[in-house]
Amino acid sequence: MQAPGSSTLTLLTLSPLIVWRIYARLRKMFGRQRLSRYRAPITLAVYSLLSIWVAHAALAHPGRVGWLIGSLLAGAVLSLLGVRHTQFEARRGEGLFYTPNAHLGFALSALFLARIAWRVAEVYWLAPVVPRSTAEFMGSATTVCAYGLLAGYSLGYAVALARWRAAVLRAKRDRERDGADGAG
Repeated sequence: MQAPGSSTLTLLTLSPLIVWRIYARLRKMFGRQRLSRYRAPITLAVYSLLSIWVAHAALAHPGRVGWLIGSLLAGAVLSLLGVRHTQFEARRGEGLFYTPNAHLGFALSALFLARIAWRVAEVYWLAPVVPRSTAEFMGSATTVCAYGLLAGYSLGYAVALARWRAAVLRAKRDRERDGADGAG
């Protein structure tokens, strides 16, 4: 019997961490969440950097960057639908909260995770002797589109959260300013 390769050992080692992060992410989609000042900027930074990396990897395959851009735009359009079905709350003394649309976020995450699971199965079990690279991984339009939909949705949603937070804080400053003007 042949010993498992280093990439297989790495996958087995990282699998519990990956499963835990996926579980934590999916659990967050189903309930009321506090909006922090850092959530939207971090999401924007992470998904922007990942999208640049994916675009760079997709350059090796003509047309994949176009699929990526199209799916990012489609995901952004879906984020508008998600924001429309989000419940926003500004609680005096408690903070800002939102309850995201669970169905849309879950569906996009499940699509992306299913695609990644298939690619992992393909790489490790169906054709384990074929050399793999990041560019080859992004050679599949399905993978690029699944990522693009999720990233576009997350980026659009983060922008909407940041805009809502800014509008609420601006309204609060205006009320405080008007209250101070009226009291004097």
